[in-house]
Amino acid sequence: MLNILLVTFPFFALVLAGFVAAHRRMLPLEAIPGLNGFVLFFALPCLLYRFGSTTPIAELLDPSVVGVYLLCALVMVAFAVVMTLNTRIRWNDASLGALVAAFPNTGFMGVPLLAALLGAQVAGTVIVTMLVDMVITSSLCIALSRLDEGEGHGGQAMLDAGKKALRGVLANPMPWSIILGAVASAWAFTLPKPVEQTVWLLADAASPVALFTIGAVLARAQMQSSHPMPLSDYLPVALMKLVLHPLLVLAVGSAAIQLGVPLSPAALTVMVLVAALPSASNVSLLAERFGADNGRIARIILVTTAAAFFTFSGAVSLMT
Repeated sequence: MLNILLVTFPFFALVLAGFVAAHRRMLPLEAIPGLNGFVLFFALPCLLYRFGSTTPIAELLDPSVVGVYLLCALVMVAFAVVMTLNTRIRWNDASLGALVAAFPNTGFMGVPLLAALLGAQVAGTVIVTMLVDMVITSSLCIALSRLDEGEGHGGQAMLDAGKKALRGVLANPMPWSIILGAVASAWAFTLPKPVEQTVWLLADAASPVALFTIGAVLARAQMQSSHPMPLSDYLPVALMKLVLHPLLVLAVGSAAIQLGVPLSPAALTVMVLVAALPSASNVSLLAERFGADNGRIARIILVTTAAAFFTFSGAVSLMT
């Protein structure tokens, strides 16, 4: 356990550094979108391309991983919506809350953290789970969030939201970098040496800047959404993310293996650890964009990120 904490500590320490820097205004809040843009459009796509291009194509096209992980994501969304929907928390807030319950922070935190813990060979499974969350889970939750529009227009509102979510996926450079990396892997293509060195330098910057940015984003969200809120509005969802989600993936994956699904134990371990990650910090941006209670979403993300230092380390210890 101590060895695991020695590996995970620097990652969470960088998140804390970003939080403190933004909270104490050492990093101006106006600079956070610039950091976020650098990670989203430059560093992280280069990291994902590097992983994709150096991973065997078969690992990036594993239907067993897609099926098991997607089923668990859908169950998590349904359960979170059913458990939180009430007279105060309507479809918009319940759906975005369900997204933070089912969408781990795989891109900014999971990719570098799991590679450091388990080696670069886990990249294929991690990338598959990222695609499921970015393309399907997030699109479904955004569509569900529009059910507050009214019964007469609910279906059209969901369709419009689904189209908007799809446009968001197409404009996101991360899926495209994964696809390009997979194509490079399939064709054994390598970039010209100067270009490759540039891409690799940007990839090396992804991990520290992304983790620092997570902390800064969380600090900004907390500072801008500080209205009082009962623990019952956000703590149960945080527990769903950190406890229920990985246990569900472990149970469904183990059952699938027993039924003869060609899912390797190593891939299942990676999927469980992905599910044990804290909630994705970019859901806070989606909450702002779609008019949900961003104070609630920010609290869930903050609680899961802080608690994950212990819960994720414990999951690694149990699974490895």
